[in-house]
Amino acid sequence: MDSINSSRRHFLTHCSSALLAGVAISPLAAVFAQTSQSDRAITITGMEVLAVDVTERTNWIFIRLTASNGVTGLGEASLGRRSELNELNEFFRMVDGESAFDINQYRSRAWPRASSGNRVLATAFSSIEQALWDIVGKTLQVPLYQLFGGMLRDTLPVYANINRATSDRTPAGFAENAQLAVADGFRALKAAPFDGFPALTTSAREIAAARQLGVDCVFAMRDAVGDNIAIKIDAHSFFDVDLSIDIARELQAANLSWYEEPVAPTQTENTRLIHDAITQTMAGGEFLFGVDGFAPLCQNRAVDIIMPDVKHCGGLLEALRISTLAEASSMLVSPHNPSGPVSTAASVALCAVLPNFDILEFQWGEQPWRSILVNPPELFEEGSIRVSELPGIGISLDAEVLMEHRV
Repeated sequence: MDSINSSRRHFLTHCSSALLAGVAISPLAAVFAQTSQSDRAITITGMEVLAVDVTERTNWIFIRLTASNGVTGLGEASLGRRSELNELNEFFRMVDGESAFDINQYRSRAWPRASSGNRVLATAFSSIEQALWDIVGKTLQVPLYQLFGGMLRDTLPVYANINRATSDRTPAGFAENAQLAVADGFRALKAAPFDGFPALTTSAREIAAARQLGVDCVFAMRDAVGDNIAIKIDAHSFFDVDLSIDIARELQAANLSWYEEPVAPTQTENTRLIHDAITQTMAGGEFLFGVDGFAPLCQNRAVDIIMPDVKHCGGLLEALRISTLAEASSMLVSPHNPSGPVSTAASVALCAVLPNFDILEFQWGEQPWRSILVNPPELFEEGSIRVSELPGIGISLDAEVLMEHRV
């Protein structure tokens, strides 16, 4: 068996080199070319849904598929405070009893439902796709990046999203957590200080007060961390075009690393108008689905950086396709990932292969036990994470920690 696994690893490495040299070999073609009939007979036999209580704002939903060879694969389907996702059962039925290697078959069968515009369905679909890839990688005894063409980098820069950990929504509260994230080694951070912004139909006085509070929070973070730390601001689509441009100009002195989704990314023309009128880098696309969902942003160069989320965008293979679309438009990719450690591990494997990768998101400061929920423990050093060389996405769940914090 060791010699077979060694042969597989050699073959996949060869295919990875061919991919990087421009030879047209799809990830699945490389897998299928080296799988035996016994591999293809490995079927999906079960699914567990594991909900973890994190904070008042966050639950994590993990799924664990089991295959007939005893291998398990992890995916993440977290959606805010939801602790269950009954829609997972619909998509599980599409893989139950099927070969774990038939990922494209699953995608084909499930795509009409997953792409219907319902975020819950998209998330359920995407999590099962992640778990299938994890099973394939573990069965072949290769890390996931080998199945997607081979790594381009073994260490990834990460930014700390301090937003959910900041319960004190004042300039002082944001400044304190910005300093703490920097003390943890992060050289880039993100916050959403305009959360709770009133509807644009409310009084001018109320809007002006909310605007001033958000702006003050941004400058407080900049004053707290100095000029050498990247600060990213997510506006969560609260503004219109004129307000987006006005606030961006008011924030110029804060030297933002990026300005994210001042209007909904589905408003392609409005997004492009803002992009062309301001000096800041713009990012967006966190809840868009599939290549078709991202195509308008890319084709119109409406943002500089797109943000597919492997939990919501259609899974790992679709995220790879979306990133290729962005590369054709000379755009960077920074996966959206205010998520648990399963999505983070899957995103790390994806980012390792992307030629146009920028930086990965990390949900900072929610719970001190996060890192030990998985084996091996999640580890960030100087604001970076190493790409795992273990099979699949490179982690398993720690049974004791999981039991302690399950919903």
